[in-house]
Amino acid sequence: MENNGRRRWGIRAAAAALFLLGCLAGALSVNIYRAYFLRFPRETRGERFEQILDGLNLTAEQRAQVKKIITDSRSQIMEIRRQSEPRYKEIRQQTDEKLQAVFTSQQWQQWQLMTRDIRERNRSFRPRR
Repeated sequence: MENNGRRRWGIRAAAAALFLLGCLAGALSVNIYRAYFLRFPRETRGERFEQILDGLNLTAEQRAQVKKIITDSRSQIMEIRRQSEPRYKEIRQQTDEKLQAVFTSQQWQQWQLMTRDIRERNRSFRPRR
């Protein structure tokens, strides 16, 4: 009988030890994740651009020319995006209508939730303009 009591306490102790090891492993993995992804401070796009230019050892004249070229290109790209946005929304709307005709109502709701989550995640990674 006394042996049974020891066995039960041994099992309980082992279960508690496993639980604590799991908690420790979880805490360590979170710290490793943070250390890996946050080891470098986030830089703004401008800081990275300046670092690239510094690494090229450009003259002042070259630096000014490169900045003008990049600024002009960026404004052209933003204009193209602005112009294409209505067409992009129209295509997305048409796609949604076609998919809604194929999906059941439950599948459609799931689709909307999943795609909304993906879009929100993508938005959070996009640089702010």
